[in-house]
Amino acid sequence: TSGACIATPAASTRRSKMAAAQQISKVLTNVAWASLGLGFAATGLQSTCFIVEGGHRGVVFDRFRGVLPDVRQEGLNFLIPWVQKQHIYDVRTKPKLISSVTGTKDLQMVNISLRVLHKPEVGQLPKIFQRLGIDYDERVLPSIGNEVLKAVVAQYNAVQLLTHREQVSNQLRKILSERAQDFHIELEDVAITHLSFGAEFARAIEQKQVAEQDAERAKFVVQKSEQERQAAIIRAEGESQAAKLISDATAKAGPGLVELRRIEAAKEITSSLARQRNVVYMPQESNVLMQMPQP
Repeated sequence: TSGACIATPAASTRRSKMAAAQQISKVLTNVAWASLGLGFAATGLQSTCFIVEGGHRGVVFDRFRGVLPDVRQEGLNFLIPWVQKQHIYDVRTKPKLISSVTGTKDLQMVNISLRVLHKPEVGQLPKIFQRLGIDYDERVLPSIGNEVLKAVVAQYNAVQLLTHREQVSNQLRKILSERAQDFHIELEDVAITHLSFGAEFARAIEQKQVAEQDAERAKFVVQKSEQERQAAIIRAEGESQAAKLISDATAKAGPGLVELRRIEAAKEITSSLARQRNVVYMPQESNVLMQMPQP
């Protein structure tokens, strides 16, 4: 009886521990199922919405109806999981460089590059997605850019491309914008960024510049000779007129005028010689050596 009394508390303790373990296991199981449910709920909620970032727009494709006509704006948007899928477009202005090697009107090869600033028409994004896809600019702009470049450059010769660059750029902008409108693409700016010619044309330009410089040099020599000839004529006419005046004055005044000019010339010569240190004046009429004291 005493042994049975001792075993009873031990059995009761084991039953209490087992009951507590069952309760804890039940709680953990409930927590696990709750977490799993929350995970499925979060996944389902995430698959039913998407966010359109700033400067972007969304297009939704429906498995049963195709591309939906409405454009999803910036912010939080909703869709049906598995049935619908979103496609995001960047509607900000982006640059595109188009390069082409083509021929001019005078059969010169030119390497020309255009920088095009473009963006899609927001209201036409569903049509752009149906016809061209996400990479619409890579599909359209290089092809129409090369086509327009070849057509416009062929209307000008090589020199006109350099002298009428602004006119060529405006014509390219007008035609390229009209062609891009057919694909619902807006062009904000079109500019020529690079223009170069072949080696033969560069040599021809250099030879032309050398010839023009030689022509200008020859023209200068001719003008200089003409000016010198005119100066000689004017100088001869002046000397002739001066000689005539002197002759008339001599005829009127007699030899006195000639003697006066001789005296004036002698004065100028004497004055010039007197300013020189290595010139000694000796009178003509007296003998200086005779007047020196004898030893």
